[in-house]
Amino acid sequence: MTDVTGVPDPSDVLHTLFHSDQGGHEQVVICQDRASGLKAVIALHSTALGPALGGTRFYPYASEAEAVADALNLSRGMSYKNAMAGLDHGGGKAVIIGDPDRIKSEELLLAYGRFVASLGGRYVTACDVGTYVADMDVVARECRWTTGRSPENGGAGDSSVLTAFGVFQGMRASAQHLWGDPTLRGRKVGVAGVGKVGRHLVEHLLSDGAEVVVTDVREESVRRITDLHPEVSVAADTDALIRTEGLDIYAPCALGGALDDHSVPVLTAKVVCGAANNQLAHPGVEKDLADRSVLYAPDYVVNAGGVIQVADELHGFDFDRCKAKATKIFDTTLAIFARAKADGIPPAAAADRIAEQRMADARRR
Repeated sequence: MTDVTGVPDPSDVLHTLFHSDQGGHEQVVICQDRASGLKAVIALHSTALGPALGGTRFYPYASEAEAVADALNLSRGMSYKNAMAGLDHGGGKAVIIGDPDRIKSEELLLAYGRFVASLGGRYVTACDVGTYVADMDVVARECRWTTGRSPENGGAGDSSVLTAFGVFQGMRASAQHLWGDPTLRGRKVGVAGVGKVGRHLVEHLLSDGAEVVVTDVREESVRRITDLHPEVSVAADTDALIRTEGLDIYAPCALGGALDDHSVPVLTAKVVCGAANNQLAHPGVEKDLADRSVLYAPDYVVNAGGVIQVADELHGFDFDRCKAKATKIFDTTLAIFARAKADGIPPAAAADRIAEQRMADARRR
């Protein structure tokens, strides 16, 4: 809904916050710095377990309303992700509106850092789609509550390494649950999106003996994979990938909403386990997957390696300590599958119940 000027009606945003399934957020901050062109939304879903932690997405949204909706969805997902990862952090997320290739600047990132700093530590930021370690180094000049910085600036560096490692552990757990063996050897795995996380995931899969098929909207990302690994097959697009004959595992590693009313009915894979956030396009998709006997490893559980890494940075980063925590994603995923079977519910619902219980217990303390 818009008024006569074409500006989104603020009441729509308020209704989303206070009344819809996307709501329940503690705080949403709308940020604007005209000098730099910054337009951003910072959403804090929960601080029950501690300061909200989550990355900053820089993306050319079609509208401000779409940006707000993404911030709300992503921050809510971070509450569940951090809870399931055993971190003493709540969930938060920020989005910067615009094409990073066109408008990203030092001035804009510094302005954004000042907005994050104004929250006094209630929100800790990090990298996400469209933001990188070098960006966080700039943001950190104005805000000490910044993670994902370079090692030269006291940070842990690229968090995509452990994100991919955690997804790989989730795949191993899925294989153990479904086929009785925690290896991907001989399995055909389709990876949609081979950017920061997907390319590292491909390395793990090949090392474990999997047959890999990839696709990406960026030709250079695919070429980087095939130049290094000519044995990797390429699908024309995601639609072709999910229909690939003999596919065992589908790994969505790009943007959210990959599992919807169009993709689920044609999936050939028996397992979905990927790095993308918010893979389920709407409530009910998890049941559709279960009805088709497709095992879904909840996205916010298996992709938690990155947030484990950036959270550790706040206490003096130790890679081995983080990798040990990320390795436990294997056991957590198996526990979710067991809970789902015991309760007669899809794995996504089982993960939600476990995360919600941890947050509720924290609120009572």
